[in-house]
Amino acid sequence: MKPRFVTLEKIADTFKLTNATPDIGLDHSRITVPEINRPALQLAGYFEFFAYERVQIIGYVEYSYLMQMDEDERRIRYEAFISKGIPCVIFTTNEQPTEDLLELAKKHNVPTFMTERTTSSFTAELIRWLNVQLAPTISIHGVLVDVYGEGVLIMGESGIGKSEAALELVKRGHRLVSDDVVEISRVSEETLVGTAPDITRHFIELRGIGIIDVKTLFGVGSVENTKSINLVIRLEDWDPEKEYDRIGLDEETMDILGNKIVCHSLPIRPGRNLAVIVETAAINHRQKKMGYNAAKELYRRVQENLMNKRAGK
Repeated sequence: MKPRFVTLEKIADTFKLTNATPDIGLDHSRITVPEINRPALQLAGYFEFFAYERVQIIGYVEYSYLMQMDEDERRIRYEAFISKGIPCVIFTTNEQPTEDLLELAKKHNVPTFMTERTTSSFTAELIRWLNVQLAPTISIHGVLVDVYGEGVLIMGESGIGKSEAALELVKRGHRLVSDDVVEISRVSEETLVGTAPDITRHFIELRGIGIIDVKTLFGVGSVENTKSINLVIRLEDWDPEKEYDRIGLDEETMDILGNKIVCHSLPIRPGRNLAVIVETAAINHRQKKMGYNAAKELYRRVQENLMNKRAGK
């Protein structure tokens, strides 16, 4: 799993923040948690359980509280807060930090920013963005394809046909996200997002042919940069001794970064059209999410038929 952090410079650039302390370098602070803190209690003097490692947001309420103090008291309260090793302070709603506050920020080497956006909208967007940027991430050997809007992760041993299946799916109008290596981020307890490493994005390796550029050959509509992972297809060599699920009442799942993803194991043998099978699996999965399960419907009909026979109908 890769360590994740975000630099203050990236935050400032992304949200177009005004830097009120340009003399303070931004390369020494790294944000490692996606939460933010509004230091109302800290400005009142309570520092138990202070989340000092978070981005600190001073909105209209906190700013008004500071401004109603006399200058000496304000300096004491603000210095007690800003000297705790916080990464930065962001003033929202276009509030202008006073000279004494900026002097303390420079004294303790704490970058200070301003934004004209309201506190609620800014903090909500910042938290959402940080959750994506700081999501736990792993790299998995496989192919990720967008099939009918469903993110399908195709896995299996090297040389089993993952890339060939992806290429056939692209030719049938679906979109490639990543071949060979998929970088997966857990952005929430329900959502995994997959993307390709920058160096291999839009490329597919075909044994015997080499590297092909999918975007160049099939157009920009054949590729996608990121996609939520909804389904895993695990390809494996056909084993005549193994019992394969033929009905699908019990769904198999795969654990990826703590999230459970529906997984189908597909036995491979000559003559099977992988692209059609993957398409069907994606459509069937989508149908289940919409409330219809063909396996359960068949089971219901069989049970109903048995009950009718027992009743002499």
